[in-house]
Parts: sequence; structure tokens; C-alpha cells
Amino acid sequence: MTELTELTAVRLVEGYRKGEFSPVDAVRAALRRAGEIQPAVNAFVRLDEEAALARAAESAERWRRGEPAGLVDGVPVSVKDILLMRGGPTLRGSRTVSASGAWDEDAPSVARLREHGAVFLGRTTTPEFGWKGVTDSPVSGVTRNPYDLSRTSGGSSGGSAAAVALGAGPLSLGTDGGGSVRIPGSFCGIFALKPTYGRVPLYPASAFGTLAHVGPMARDAADAALMMDVISGPDTRDWSGLGPPAGSYAEGLGGGVRGLRVAYSPSLGGQVAVRPEVAAAVRRGVEGLAALGAYVEEADPDFTDPVEAFHVLWFSGAARVTQRLGPRQRELLDPGLREIVGLGERFSALDYLAAVDVRMEMGRRMGRFHDTYDVLVTPTMPITAFEAGVEVPGGSGLRRWTGWTPFTYPFNMTQQPAATVPVGVDSGGLPVGLQVVGARHADAVVLRTAHALYAAGIAGVAPPRA
Repeated sequence: MTELTELTAVRLVEGYRKGEFSPVDAVRAALRRAGEIQPAVNAFVRLDEEAALARAAESAERWRRGEPAGLVDGVPVSVKDILLMRGGPTLRGSRTVSASGAWDEDAPSVARLREHGAVFLGRTTTPEFGWKGVTDSPVSGVTRNPYDLSRTSGGSSGGSAAAVALGAGPLSLGTDGGGSVRIPGSFCGIFALKPTYGRVPLYPASAFGTLAHVGPMARDAADAALMMDVISGPDTRDWSGLGPPAGSYAEGLGGGVRGLRVAYSPSLGGQVAVRPEVAAAVRRGVEGLAALGAYVEEADPDFTDPVEAFHVLWFSGAARVTQRLGPRQRELLDPGLREIVGLGERFSALDYLAAVDVRMEMGRRMGRFHDTYDVLVTPTMPITAFEAGVEVPGGSGLRRWTGWTPFTYPFNMTQQPAATVPVGVDSGGLPVGLQVVGARHADAVVLRTAHALYAAGIAGVAPPRA
């Protein structure tokens, strides 16, 4: 039943309900696929076949009785190895984390999925502590792109993106502190959403502070909306979490985009050099929104590149997450991480608060911007996937991953919802992503906009052959 690996989560649940196939069939197929892709792509840190099949059997019995546990009962799901999941260690891509211990607690999003009957296949790869926009680590090595094994999957949720793209489960949980679901989503041709900060609760709190979001990675916007209906409820362990959402994200998808006010910014006011093939694919996606009845106007958000302020926040977070480590343990760190830790340790509290001031001013400007426009559309990435195993593209002259992600990290600073939608491929067959950014708390609008692109056949790319 290898065709089951091609089905969305929405379609799997429908099939369970109709008795067309069982969760055991779907989970076996997903596990088989995960095993097939792992040697070449390296999407997983750990697969747990025995536990997954046991949960699938329990789910099958619930469906037989007509009593599913929840919205994703029996759906195969993977979890980035940053988020706690009971029953096994969360190594976070680091040799400095000990695998010993009880490991008896779920992160809030994992707990909600468990309550709704999801079947966990295993843990997906991450760079060490999720620090960069590609996925390689001292623990798991390099994760590769499903469309070209010589290229990167992106990061830091690169294992999740590769797994979803290749049919090893239709849903995955990722984290995003500067683009980490959207970067690999764009490079691997899937949908990924960074929700409004606090919409999906996070525990333990991230050392990167309120830059870090938890979000769904999926085949399409409908699957992501289904997942959001599961994971977006409040959890008292997250002091900064939001209250319950206003309604169902899945039920809100059908409104279309007629009358939606869309600002299209192809280069953030000339601040970003975008590869022509990427620009062309994104423009076609924007033209598709106009054809569906949206009011589209070329307009740029009113801010300059906040990379220096972002670096203060990000590098300080890296210093904080490694603060407990002694000299010998620090020698075990990814050399790039060790370098930014050294930079982060030099910042003062005043430096940090000055960066927070930049965030607040950006947030004010974007709030005003969304008084005029419902969504902002940009390329997700100015490029397509580059060579695997490096932080920056060869020959680019860039120093850090933020040099090639100028469309993503600004919206972590403003805490807005932002999604990547696949809208084509370049001449080398590598996927191109279109980014939809909404006002804070307008996650439903972002999902509805993306879903309209899928429903019209504008979004989506052919699956990879790997």
C-alpha cells in the first residue's frame, strides 16, 4: 500500500472513517517509506517502529468502534528533535545533551497530538539547538534535499520538511526562530506555517526567547489547518501562550480571497537581490491571487533590514543555551555555533534592550501596514536550495545563514504569522516558495490565502523522486 504515503492527513482521516484502509496500513506504509529514504536523505534521528505500530493498532480499534480519539487519530506524525516527547531522549542535535534520564514529559504540542490519537513515527533531524538555517549536526550529520541529494534541505526543521516531502508521514512538528519551518518548507516544496507567537504553546521556554515559534509542516494548507486545530489550544506551562483560538482553522479555509487586500513586495523595497527564476514563480503566484479576486498592489513594508538587532537577540540566545557547558563540552559544539556563542557572550543588557527596541518599532510599523493590507506576499527565499553541508552558498561571500534568509527572520521579530507555499520549481527542478505574512493573530487569514492557492491549482509541486 505504498500509495498511502501520497495521501494527505485529511484524506487519511476520511479513509479511516469510511473503512477504506486502517491506521495500521497507513503507519506501516509511512514507516516503510521512512526506512527507504533514511540512508540517502537522513531525515530522522530515530524511528520507533514498535511503538508506532502499537499506537496504530489502538487507533484502528477505535475507528472500528466508531470512537476516534480526536481529529488526527491514526495519522502518522514526526517531531523535530527539539521538542520534548516522552519515551525517549530529545538530543537537540548536540553531543552535549545526555540521553540518560526519565524523558517522561511531552511538549505541549506533542501532548495535544497524543491526546488526538496521532501516531508518532520518530524524531527528525535538527542542527545543534536549532541554531542555523541548514540541517546538519554533530549528532546526525547532514540532511539532504529530496529533490537533489547534493543540496541542503534547509533548516533548522530540515528533517521534518524532507520527511513530509518524501511521504514519511503527512504531518510534522517543527520550530521556527528565524525561518526554521519556512526555509526548509520552501527548499523541499511543502507547506509550513509559523503561527503568531504564543498561538502554539511552547515548553520548556526557548533560550532564544520570544523569537521561537512552534508550527505545522504539511503537504498543504488544509493539513496544516487540521494540525493547528489540534496544537493551538492553551497550556499552562507556557507563560506567554495565548488563549483559545476564536474558531476552527480547518472550517475557516473556504472563504477564498475575493476582496482580500494583498501587498506584494518582490524585494522588500530593493533591499534583497532575488534570483530571477524565483522572482518569476512568485510573481505568477501573486497574479493567481489577483485572478481569484484579491486586490493586489505592489507595496513594501516600512522597515530596513533588522539583521544586526536580530543577531544580538539570536547570538545572545545561543550563549544562554550553552551557558551551562564547561570548556570540554564546548569543544563538542558545532564550530559555527561555538563562534556565535562567543559573540553573544559579549553583548550587554543594554545591547539586548536596544535590539528589543528595534523589534517594538518594527511591530508598530507592521501593525500600521496591516491597517491597509490584509496580507503581505514576498518570496520565502531569494534562492533555491544550495549545496549540502555548508552554512552559506559557496561563492556567496556571506558569513552567516541570515545573509540568505532576509525574508524570514524579520517576521520572527514582529511575531506575525507567516507561511511558505510552493509555487513552482527552477530550471534545476528545485522548489520555489511564496511567503504569506499576516497581521498578528490573523493565522486564519494566512491559512485561507494559502488554501485558495492550492484549491486553484496554483500551489503545489510534483513530489520528489528520491
